[in-house]
Amino acid sequence: MLREIRDLGFEYAELSHGTRISLLPGIIEAVEAGEMKISTLHNFCPLPIGVNHSAPNLFKFSAEKPAERENAYRYTRKTIEMAGRLKAPLVVLHYGAIEMKDYTDKLIEMVGAGQKDTPKYEKLCAEVSQKREALKEPFIERANELLRRVLPVAEELGVEFGIENREALEELPLEPDYHFLFKDLGSPLFRYWHDTGHAQIKENLGFIRHTMHLEAQRDHLRGFHIHDVQFPGQDHCAPGTGMIDFASLKPFVKPEHIKVFELGPNLTVDQVKSGINHVKSIWGEG
Repeated sequence: MLREIRDLGFEYAELSHGTRISLLPGIIEAVEAGEMKISTLHNFCPLPIGVNHSAPNLFKFSAEKPAERENAYRYTRKTIEMAGRLKAPLVVLHYGAIEMKDYTDKLIEMVGAGQKDTPKYEKLCAEVSQKREALKEPFIERANELLRRVLPVAEELGVEFGIENREALEELPLEPDYHFLFKDLGSPLFRYWHDTGHAQIKENLGFIRHTMHLEAQRDHLRGFHIHDVQFPGQDHCAPGTGMIDFASLKPFVKPEHIKVFELGPNLTVDQVKSGINHVKSIWGEG
């Protein structure tokens, strides 16, 4: 796997939340042999034993059940420790979610059907916004408490956290809350991780403006998951084949940012190469 990534021209790879523990010996061997470097790990990595599919939301930091939060702590700690062993500077993570009705899929379906400007769509958007604000506080408090618990492990190993923006309207942080989040957490190890596809889907739903959101987080920005979106909500497409205006994001991209291409498994090698070249032609090689 890592050799294939290297042969595409990459020096670094991210280990995703779909990495089974059985793959780790080979990964460690490849890294120690200098065949590949690891840029980031995505929580939870490796997967808990018995889980064989990508599961970044398997245990939520914000969960009401203490046992689930304890598992979130346990496996996040393992991810941080693995990042330290592989000399990866950052762990990408999902912050949590409000336990409420799922509105996102329905709204994407309505946008795709051309119903964004209808009274029904506007009513659903108002409903989800009201419910999120009314319910969010205890979920935020639990997530922050757990992140403070894992912070000493990260400090000891020098590993940063990249808190990823999410496409689902029920997931946290809500975009207006990022400023308060980083202030409340109070450590420079907590950074913002920008997923281009997730932000575009949120814009398609009418909840944010992609470039304005990224600009608002520029002081905390540490890196990117890069992929494109085909309207209204099909993400992980090759850049250049969807609707994201990568040129509009360029002013916020710096050489020191970590840039990870997060592309769907069904793409061909030629599609992957074309997408990479599309972004490099706009953002540069850095």
